[in-house]
Amino acid sequence: MIWGMELTVVESKPPPPGRRLPPWLKRPLPFGSFGATRGIIARSGIATVCEDARCPNLSECWSKGTATFMIMGHDCTRRCHFCAVVTAKPDPLELDEPRRLAVATAEMGLNHVVITAVARDDLPDEGAGHFAECVRQVRERASDTTVEVLPADFHARRECIAELVAARPDIYNHNIETVERLSPAIRPQAKYKRSMRVLEIIKELSPAMPTKSGVMVGLGESFEELVTTFRDLQAVGCNILTVGQYLQPTRTDHAEVEKFYTPAEFDALADAARDVGFKHVASGPFVRSSYNAGEVFAALRDRPHLPDPREQDPGHARG
Repeated sequence: MIWGMELTVVESKPPPPGRRLPPWLKRPLPFGSFGATRGIIARSGIATVCEDARCPNLSECWSKGTATFMIMGHDCTRRCHFCAVVTAKPDPLELDEPRRLAVATAEMGLNHVVITAVARDDLPDEGAGHFAECVRQVRERASDTTVEVLPADFHARRECIAELVAARPDIYNHNIETVERLSPAIRPQAKYKRSMRVLEIIKELSPAMPTKSGVMVGLGESFEELVTTFRDLQAVGCNILTVGQYLQPTRTDHAEVEKFYTPAEFDALADAARDVGFKHVASGPFVRSSYNAGEVFAALRDRPHLPDPREQDPGHARG
């Protein structure tokens, strides 16, 4: 049944950018605590990937009182052709940012916080130490909040990854983004095999730490290539997979959408991921790595096959 989906996965071409989206890609207007969330974020002075990456889930997440914080500034040292974050020379790190992040997390009363960051290839440790301090500050001020980190690849430098692992986030998330064939064109300053190596190093340092990765679809990949990617992620011990629709941030400066996947096709991809061994899969048009991340983590904790990384020996994460 899954492989039979190949006929529908390959053919339908989307309208050009600016044309109407399919009905399943429409989002509701803000509701609930949208304004309160916006106020807390504004006072914190910390960027969010919700805004800077033009996430389609912003209104829903902010209305529920959740957000994904993006540390180390608004400007990224890399230029990925799917991402709306600005590429420019970044400003120096703000040393009080970890404290402000922790205060905002506590004020929002978050059960689960996702901390991502721009790539900081300009820094000697690529921002690993600053990232780790953010995790530690959240632990001190919001001890009941579970913490998910979503950093760049640190060029697969073991010492950088080890510094962040040693801060003991609850989930270490690193996105593979797309299939190997498309990776050089879509994320030219990153590498498919290097991202796989990052996920592998995390497990070498801390086997108990859950790892997570995300894949975008609609860039011209085949169903077989996606399944190969799922298998590659399984081979490096990845525990959680997210699969979502790529949406072109601008008409001229980003990769074109080659296909809009239907909800049924996302279900087929979830089935394929489970067939290769994933027990935790979120697959759908609006799924992003940080979307409903708390619910995904809660489901993970309900399963007894993975130990809690907070309960391991603090010395276990070794460089």
